[in-house]
Amino acid sequence: MIRKMFVSVVLGTVALVPAMALAAAPEFMSPQWASELCTAWNQNSILTTKLAGDWIKNNGHKGYKVMEISDSSLKSLPPVQLEIAPKDGKAECIYGGAVKVTDLNYNYDYKMWATTHDWYHMGSPMMAMMFGRLNFKGPKMEAMENMGPFSEFLKLVKETPATLPAS
Repeated sequence: MIRKMFVSVVLGTVALVPAMALAAAPEFMSPQWASELCTAWNQNSILTTKLAGDWIKNNGHKGYKVMEISDSSLKSLPPVQLEIAPKDGKAECIYGGAVKVTDLNYNYDYKMWATTHDWYHMGSPMMAMMFGRLNFKGPKMEAMENMGPFSEFLKLVKETPATLPAS
């Protein structure tokens, strides 16, 4: 009897762990989620190394690039931003959160938006932009030259744990 109770308690606890982890995830496209996306960026060697050259240097002499992202399905949520800067020979995310820079310069900053469904099913950035799944403002030639790393960024958007707000 005690063994059965112990097994029930252990199994019940194990069953709660995924639910607790899911409940702890921040809301998709929230400032907290953007902070976690920033951390994930810094853990991705393709983003930090492949964008450490000309891409990160094209920042308007302000020392960082802004990437504003939003979900067009979630109109009540404001966009979030990442700031990417050169640091120790890498392109590192130095900020992820609520919008701080409101005057973007599309010669070096980026603005991207898509529906929730499209963020989670993006695939190739080239195809996503061609078919209108990913809307984009920014230096188009620079983006075209960096499709490999940009593809990694799109993977991070869907892989960073998040809860989806009720529609």
